[in-house]
Amino acid sequence: MLQQWVFQQDNVSVHNARLTKDFFQENNITLLDHPACSPDLNLIENIWGWMARKVYKNGHQFQTVDALREAIFNTWSNVPTSLLETLASSMPKRLFEVINKNGGATH
Repeated sequence: MLQQWVFQQDNVSVHNARLTKDFFQENNITLLDHPACSPDLNLIENIWGWMARKVYKNGHQFQTVDALREAIFNTWSNVPTSLLETLASSMPKRLFEVINKNGGATH
């Protein structure tokens, strides 16, 4: 049995270009329909926030771009699987809340 995947994008206008839409259609990719610029449904925003807190923990400042880059890549490589699982399992609740708010922001 073939597994059916649903692709999530934030519906920002640059992601809705004709070529992008054509690609999804030609490759039979189902898109999750949700409001544009909806951080409540964009789990990567939570990961960016987690990473920023780790990179700049205790007010850490970087002396060079290379040092900051290294910290970012190191942090990205160590995103806990449990965080990803928690975020993924929160999607049904997030979707329900956004639907109840008619696309508006949730808590």
